[in-house]
Amino acid sequence: MRRRSLESNHHEEMEKATGKPPRSRLCFLATLSAMFWIMIFYFHFTVLSSNPVGKPEQPVPFSVSAQSQRISEAYEAFELPKTKAPGRSKPSDTRQAPEAFPFTRALRTIENKSDPCGGRYIYVHDLPSRFNADMLRDCKKLSLWTNMCKFTSNAGLGPPLENAEGVFSITGWYATNQFAVDVIFNNRMKQYECLTKDSSIAAAIFVPFYAGFDIARYLWGYNTSVRDAASLDLVDWLMKRPEWSVMGGRDHFLVAGRITWDFRRLTDSETDWGNKLLFLPAARNMSMLVVEASPWNANDFGVPYPTYFHPAKDADVFLWQDRMRKLERKYLFSFAGAPRSDNPISIRGQIIDQCKRSKICKLLECDFGESKCHSPSSIMQMFQSSLFCLQPQGDSYTRRSAFDSMLAGCIPVFFHPGSAYIQYTWHLPRNYSTYSLFIPEDDIRKQNVSIEERLKQIPPDVVEIMRERVISLIPKLVYADPRSKLETLKDAFDVAVEAVIDRVTKLRRDMIEGREDKDFIEENSWKYALLEDGQRTVGPHEWDPFFSKPKDGDGESGTISAEAAKKSWKNEQRSQG
Repeated sequence: MRRRSLESNHHEEMEKATGKPPRSRLCFLATLSAMFWIMIFYFHFTVLSSNPVGKPEQPVPFSVSAQSQRISEAYEAFELPKTKAPGRSKPSDTRQAPEAFPFTRALRTIENKSDPCGGRYIYVHDLPSRFNADMLRDCKKLSLWTNMCKFTSNAGLGPPLENAEGVFSITGWYATNQFAVDVIFNNRMKQYECLTKDSSIAAAIFVPFYAGFDIARYLWGYNTSVRDAASLDLVDWLMKRPEWSVMGGRDHFLVAGRITWDFRRLTDSETDWGNKLLFLPAARNMSMLVVEASPWNANDFGVPYPTYFHPAKDADVFLWQDRMRKLERKYLFSFAGAPRSDNPISIRGQIIDQCKRSKICKLLECDFGESKCHSPSSIMQMFQSSLFCLQPQGDSYTRRSAFDSMLAGCIPVFFHPGSAYIQYTWHLPRNYSTYSLFIPEDDIRKQNVSIEERLKQIPPDVVEIMRERVISLIPKLVYADPRSKLETLKDAFDVAVEAVIDRVTKLRRDMIEGREDKDFIEENSWKYALLEDGQRTVGPHEWDPFFSKPKDGDGESGTISAEAAKKSWKNEQRSQG
């Protein structure tokens, strides 16, 4: 040790003698290390990065996002689970996702902010003509009592209405049948701006089956086999399609312009009503849009009945709204309808009596034979002259009249939550008090309430606010002319399609993240429809008494729902008398 120290001192003394500073071994090692890492980085970014495997040669500037993108692609190449893959997928990536979810490509279109249709594409099945067009060609057989041929004209809007009394605006008014949504919706879909022939990017898949027209042909005088034939044929056709296997039909939807009870026959008894489309196992996965949905089932959703107004452009709507704001309304309330003497629990008789006794109520009595109730001009004129329009249950929960009255800027008065509040949650505000008044049926049945006095208690400024809210809802409650397109406004079709897409997108994300609501109770479906965003559980509700299902041993079959459907058809016959 002492010897090495002497040698070291000797060298240092010699370096001092020649004028050179002493060398640092640390500096030398640091220099070598720096040169080594410079060569590594040069090799990585110059050689490897400029020519990745499987891609043509092109300059790739180094950036954090580019590096993250390559890492993400590398993980996909090794088919690692999505939960372990860092970074985000490119929206333009058209390869099969590694997560084994075949709809991942459709979800990725949402991320492509440069694509106005990202996350909004609709794929439409090219069904055999027996499911739609053939029915229209044989339109005389679509109803026993109504010549539906004239109502399927003009893309489903029916013949134009005359405006001799000046009740309507100049254009956009048609004698539209209340059950014509099948063909109106299908023709509106043909104008949808985000149609695609590539089902792998579709946010939802539309099935253009005229389910309402189909069952309308066979409800009276046909056995269950005939009534079910087209529905069974449709399901068989769909299940053979590759699009069906993606989600087992849960991304499919169809539209029927009739009430849900026409499609909910529980048994194969010939005396039972309707067909069993909505009870078929495969069809239970699909979403069906109907003008009245079931409170107790999760595979159907309410959309508005069609009104007489079908605007072709935004200006048509704005002009109509302004006109409804300026009207002088001389009646406090009004009612158009007939009593239901064969229904002991109906409150229509009491409503008619109260209206007759009031000097500020307008009444249109509807019954067999000629009636102004079947004149669109008379109905709309009455609604336009009224502040409030009474909307009790029809033969079933809902009525077309509710939408006609709101189109006229008349504040609806409902007596059962099933008439609107749990039905049209896509199109009407959940806070029903902002646009309507609710008076429980029992209050009328037990004569606890004077409708006139109840309405008089509402301050004029509140009435004004409520009416303005109703008028503001008009665009979302009408179906635009299928032969044209609104520019900035969303109509009933747009709202429904957007809601279906949101529902399918949420379902897909839940599947990817492994979320499953094991506590879901289908019988409480109406409660789930009322939940706010983020809520997932339901509990007791003030409307529970309105939706207590009868426990008669066979569910809904043969109970109020089926009877309501039959009476609805009898009312249709009455209207043609």
